[in-house]
Order: sequence, then structure tokens, then C-alpha cells
Amino acid sequence: PVSYVYNKEAYVVEGLPEKVDVTLIGSKADLYIAKQSVNNGVMIDLTGLTPGTHKVNIAYEQGLTGIEYSVNPSIATVIIYKKVSDTRDLTYDLVNSEKLSNTLIVNNIKLNVDEVTIRGAEYRLGQVTTVKALIDLEQLSSKESGTQTINNIDLKAYDVKGNIVDVEFVPAKVNAEIDLASPSKTVPLNFVSEGDLPTGKAIGSYSFSQNEITIYGDFQTLESISSVDVNVDVSEIKEDSSFKVEIKKPVGVKSMSINYVTVSLGITDSSTEPIKFDIPLTGLNVGKGLIAQPIDNDSGFITVEVQGASSVLSSIDKSDIKVYVDLEGLTEGTYTKEIIVKGANPLAIYKAKRTEATIVISKE
Repeated sequence: PVSYVYNKEAYVVEGLPEKVDVTLIGSKADLYIAKQSVNNGVMIDLTGLTPGTHKVNIAYEQGLTGIEYSVNPSIATVIIYKKVSDTRDLTYDLVNSEKLSNTLIVNNIKLNVDEVTIRGAEYRLGQVTTVKALIDLEQLSSKESGTQTINNIDLKAYDVKGNIVDVEFVPAKVNAEIDLASPSKTVPLNFVSEGDLPTGKAIGSYSFSQNEITIYGDFQTLESISSVDVNVDVSEIKEDSSFKVEIKKPVGVKSMSINYVTVSLGITDSSTEPIKFDIPLTGLNVGKGLIAQPIDNDSGFITVEVQGASSVLSSIDKSDIKVYVDLEGLTEGTYTKEIIVKGANPLAIYKAKRTEATIVISKE
């Protein structure tokens, strides 16, 4: 190993070798003594050198006579830079967050400093675009809700491409206060039928083995969810049935109290004739400052047929049926979009007489 002598507070040196090969030549006795003797090792002395490029000798200090030696390499080309400083904002990255329980989230993080000083060669400081504290969540003393502190967190500097830049940090390490939370919400399960029942059959009733589910996730996700759908394929069902159904996890939900529920269906004869309603077509998610209008021969109304058991159809109200097209992300222009029908009663089957609508989006 190579040791160095220079003013580390004032300068940065590049090109210094970490190790060199030293060959000792002499009698076996002398070589044996040399191996057992204390020596000063390999030294590069840069004392007195100014910033710039220099060729320096690599010296091996061996106090024994009768031994010849050679060092490879024996000369190093080094570049000396004046050490400069700059102040940068400090952010953080989380490491091993996937190892937290699915019921936990990192609710808040507070570093003990907002900025750090970076030191090094001026050109290297110019490469630094971000400085981050790498917070390893495996260092948490507890994996339960509450506030904890992680000390002695390593810092890293990165360039615009995400490569690590070799600089010094003041302070060299930081501390972070971590707030773990376990947000949850209990919501009802919502029956959603998929597929068509055999001809002449309808769903007269349904029940779940339990009617509610507890979901876990961040606060914003939970706020947006009022129920969780249970999608039931009814295409092969001809009589009263009970079976287990997997519950699909809503987007953004990290964990659920149950993943399956038992669904019981009561099957009855379908009404021979569907009932029909003319429902106004609406556009959802229209961009700010825009309006959407349908181009059709039905004055913006869509005929919806509702099928089901007679007892179900008798309870259907026109106001409970919504017909819309999703215009998320669309700008001015003419578009053909899928017509979506939603009804309040999950036991009824709602079908629009048309599958698509042409929409014109223009400025208000």
C-alpha cells in the first residue's frame, strides 16, 4: 500500500496509486530478515508542489543494508488541484423501502440539515447537480408506526446522468427523523357482474361472506376510494351458487385485510323484455378551458337497455344511469370514443345501443 504526504485541507490530488509492486533482491537470510522487519512502506511526498501536473518518484523505505529493491511503477503522474468549496441543497433517497410492511408508509422525513458544503477540485464541483442522503430503512430500530431517528447517514453527490462525483462533504454524515404511519380505511365491497348469464336467466340477489374490507395505502389514495369492486364472472352460472372470488387490489393500495370473499348468488328467470331509457351523453375529464359536444343524430342522447329479473327492473330509476365518454388528456379536435354505461343497481345488466360516439372538443 502507498501512503502520501500533502496538505489535504488545501489540495486535491488525482493519479495517486493505491498499491505498487516491490521486488526485494538479496540472500535468503537477508530476505527473511527484511520480511520480518518493520519498515516505513511506500511513500509519495508531495510537499511543496503547487497545483498542476507532476511526475513524482515512488520511494520504498527499507532500513536494512544488503537488500536491493525495485518498485513498479516507480514514478507516478499526479495532478494537483486547489481545493474549493460550495454549498448545495440536500435531498434524500430511500433505500430498502420495499422491505417495509405493506401496511406501512413513510409519512414524513426530516433531515437535521437542509444543505451541506461540498469540497474538491473546482471542475468536480461543477459536475455536481444533486447531493442526497441515502436513508437505509433497514436501519430502523422498529418497523412499527411512530417516529424514529437514523444517525450517520452516508451522503452521495451525482452528476446530471446520475453518476457519482467524488467530493468531500461537510458535515460528512447526517441524521434523519423518520415518521412511519399505517393509514387505513374501511370501505364496502361492491358487486360487479362480468359476462352474460345464460339466456333467460338473471341475478335476483347476491351476498358476500363479509361486506367490508380494510385497505392500506397513502392518505391521498385512500381518500379517493369509497368502495372496492368484486368482479364476478357470471357467464357460466345457471342456478343458485356460492364460490370464492379474488379481490383485485385497487391502484395505489398497498395491502388489504382480505384478498378473497365468498359470493352467493340467487339466480332467477329474466324478464322477457328489457326496459329502455334515453340517457344524455356526458364527457368526463374535459380539459380546462375546453368544452365537448357529441356529433350524432340522437341530439346527445343514448338509448340504454336494462335487463334483469322483474323484481330488479321494477326498481330501476332513470336518474341512476350514467352514460359517458372519457376525454382525459384530449385537446381540441374530433374524436371517436367508447361509450361507457354505469348503473346503480349491480343486479341489472346495462347495455347502450351504440358502442361509440363522435365528440368535438373546442375552446369555451
